[in-house]
Amino acid sequence: MAKTLEEAKKKLDDEYGQVRRKFDRIHTAFDRVISAGPEDDVYDRLKELEKIVKEVRDGGVVGSGANGHQRALKEYEEAKAASGG
Repeated sequence: MAKTLEEAKKKLDDEYGQVRRKFDRIHTAFDRVISAGPEDDVYDRLKELEKIVKEVRDGGVVGSGANGHQRALKEYEEAKAASGG
């Protein structure tokens, strides 16, 4: 757990940045879904989009995904409340 509000904020910003950098993967997969035509396998494209969203949300082999951001946000809010902010 972060010891100070400043440390908690830095961790929060770091975790947010890690999640944000993965949004391009979601956008690319989503673009493949919406650009699909009648002869394309929409099911598989949606399945791939769901897989990528899950990895970004829950994390993959390395990293904790948005779960890490959620934990960092909670720690930041607790540190902020403890500091009277």
